[in-house]
Amino acid sequence: MALASAMLAGCAMVVIPPTAAPDPLARSYAGRLAVKVEGDDARSFSAGFDLQGTDVRGQLALISPIGTQVGRAVWQPGSVLWQSADGDRRFDTLDALAEEMLGEAVPLAALFDWMAGRPWHALPSRPLSVADGGTETGFRQLGWNVQTGRVADGVIVAQRRLPAPTLTVRIKLDTP
Repeated sequence: MALASAMLAGCAMVVIPPTAAPDPLARSYAGRLAVKVEGDDARSFSAGFDLQGTDVRGQLALISPIGTQVGRAVWQPGSVLWQSADGDRRFDTLDALAEEMLGEAVPLAALFDWMAGRPWHALPSRPLSVADGGTETGFRQLGWNVQTGRVADGVIVAQRRLPAPTLTVRIKLDTP
């Protein structure tokens, strides 16, 4: 009887899959984000945000000025899910989500590195110069001038002049 119980217990053994190791590149940022589009179709957007993960896998929550969550994007390779009161929508890339939501292409994947005051690791960049329209400290990447002179204060400003219209993204982190 004891042998039969031991055999049955062995058959009922629960296998727990190994948990994935945390991504050492994962970051977490919170703060305020403002996007301004200049030109004939001038418009602006601002929200609080909570950004977690990496450019490959993560999530971004946007929060209204009164503290309610406007929506949340969750992404992984090949899939981006936008969840809001209007329902769920799927996109192939973060860039496609940004263009649909903001009406302009904003390189959301690059923001993880830009908020740390460095160029996005996935594409080439170069230091800003006077020819770029200013004397700010920073770099030029993806057609954007990213000013990092105030990164120690948690302030990052990225501006794209071409193609028109001029687009400016201002970020103020809660804790630099």
